[in-house]
Amino acid sequence: MGKKNCELSPEDIQRICDSFLAFDETEQSKKFPNAAFGYWKVKVERPLRLHSQFSFKAIESLRFASGDEDIRSELYEELGEDLFEKPSAVRKKLQDLVNNWGKSGDSEDEEGEATPARKAIPAGKKKKLLNEATWKRDARLMEIATQLRESIGDDLFENHNVFLQQIKDTLKELDFKLPAADHKAIVNAVSWRVEGAPEVIKKIHKPGKGEKAARTAPDPLRGRYQIEIDGETCIVEYEPDTELRDHEQISFLEAPDSGQPGGLPTQETTREGIESFIRREVLPYTPDAWIVESDTKIGYEISFTRHFYKPPKLRTLAQISADIHSLENETEGLLEEITGGAK
Repeated sequence: MGKKNCELSPEDIQRICDSFLAFDETEQSKKFPNAAFGYWKVKVERPLRLHSQFSFKAIESLRFASGDEDIRSELYEELGEDLFEKPSAVRKKLQDLVNNWGKSGDSEDEEGEATPARKAIPAGKKKKLLNEATWKRDARLMEIATQLRESIGDDLFENHNVFLQQIKDTLKELDFKLPAADHKAIVNAVSWRVEGAPEVIKKIHKPGKGEKAARTAPDPLRGRYQIEIDGETCIVEYEPDTELRDHEQISFLEAPDSGQPGGLPTQETTREGIESFIRREVLPYTPDAWIVESDTKIGYEISFTRHFYKPPKLRTLAQISADIHSLENETEGLLEEITGGAK
């Protein structure tokens, strides 16, 4: 029952063996088909939904896009814009600040209150902070985001797909070629999750033939949706929202005929069992969900709690009411005794 470092006595071992050999259903002994202990662990995704806007506050957050925002913001307060515009000019000061970070003891803030000493910066993080390229990259990200704002404007985009197309067209006009990581950093900085916003499209499938046609056919349960884009019917896949990602543990017993003695699911019954469970237990509550079939894993477990646990019997309302009245009688006059009768 989940306990460790326990030892069975000879009597307990004998009782277990006798129960097994008797092979009867009792309170301590139950029979299950093999499939009852197996399960599929299925990844369930839901689409990413975003709003986007090139606000000054969002662009300003790119100043520390390379990470360690807390440390970088303090270094920026100390060294100013030279960190981004002329990092080589303040390199000596930057090295002193980073190398001596956390060496001093407790200090006092402007109001005279003690502030705890800072922890020393690990070697790997220190190397990154002293790398001029990281500061120049963040400065460039802010510069590009500012230019995008000047071209696109600061309007709110409620459809992230339109926003991405605007960025793509504008970068082409400005003749900017951004690395994928930098493009992602800018987009993430100016976008946020909004429930009910249009789904973010990850991929648009072109019509195929033969096996490709089967792989790109509409199948909402596996994340392929048929929609219209600019008047054309397309099959699309959506970006998954990692914050909404979930996993379902589905018993082999969901598969047809797997409940028969020794009946383990085949590839065909596996698909049927998973589909049946998802349609019944997931889609009614999250109709935009889909499964990632290639990430399905198989596991086995014997859950003693699930099969043998007996919940305690709940008290009746009459018993609860009697207890309440008993407490009222015990405390009757106690308040008056404490306050001396004062009102």
